[in-house]
Amino acid sequence: MVSNMSKTSLLCQRQLLQYLVDGNFYSGQWLAEQLGVSRTAVANYLHELKHHGLEIFSVKGRGYKLAQVIQLLDANKIKSLQPAGISQILVQHITDSTNSQLLQRLQTGQMLEPGTVIVAEAQSAGRGRRGRSWYSPFGSNLYFSCYWRLEQGVPAAMGLSLVVALAVCRLLHNQYAINAKVKWPNDIYVNNSKLAGILVELSGQVDAGCDVVIGIGLNISMSEQSSQHIDQPYTDLRSEMMQHIDRNILIVRLQQQLVNVLKEFSANGFAHFVTEYNQHDLYANRKVSLLGKSPIVGICRGVDKQGGIIIDNGSTTDVYYGGELSLRPGD
Repeated sequence: MVSNMSKTSLLCQRQLLQYLVDGNFYSGQWLAEQLGVSRTAVANYLHELKHHGLEIFSVKGRGYKLAQVIQLLDANKIKSLQPAGISQILVQHITDSTNSQLLQRLQTGQMLEPGTVIVAEAQSAGRGRRGRSWYSPFGSNLYFSCYWRLEQGVPAAMGLSLVVALAVCRLLHNQYAINAKVKWPNDIYVNNSKLAGILVELSGQVDAGCDVVIGIGLNISMSEQSSQHIDQPYTDLRSEMMQHIDRNILIVRLQQQLVNVLKEFSANGFAHFVTEYNQHDLYANRKVSLLGKSPIVGICRGVDKQGGIIIDNGSTTDVYYGGELSLRPGD
């Protein structure tokens, strides 16, 4: 539960940003007057936003301005863009993790409609695969989680992260003319740099219906300081397209694309997507190292009908599935 003080702080942060989003300087005194708070309070609220990765300049005699113009998520605009009959999209300012927010709702017994989405401006505890943190600076990227239901149970989720990746690839190609590749089992690359990651979390029984929470982190406009927090090559949509990306439109398009692909997956399983995946395989017919308890080196031959990666080591061809495995390019 968020305390009243925290709610007040988040509201004031949001109000401040409504003035600062245009990229101009505003004095601390003027901002304080608009919000009905002290200049110290304004400085504190802006400090909190800096803590969440938002770059803000402070110049004596001129005031505060954002390092770059940003576009805030707009719940009303998103709703107006959604087609009739599709599930709701909930917009949050700053949250711990959009995946965690959906999981908490399920754990407290809330009934969610499949396709329900939560998005946020920033995450304080964003999570990636294998327990890694996901750098989630404010207003820069897309932090998106979607609820789905698999009535066939947990086994029906085989290959799901790859299918989600293909949904993102379809969207990038059809709407933004970007040809993306999938790095098994859950990353999306453009020009050999990471653009997005996927985290699928399951809650259910082997022989009963399974609740699925699908998290997608997509880089849109990374700041210069991002390199201090990320230890691998990365890219963003702004760099690939050299133009502004409307996150509100992107969110609506992604929900529609993802729901359509999840319906395909629920009806047909992963076997329906094998050919498409192999066309987007980042390491197709390349030497790779599969890291687990002991490294496995060979040529990547795509995936099987359950989403397992096929490795040809010259003498045998074996299939490996997710868990604690991590794929890297070979030497």
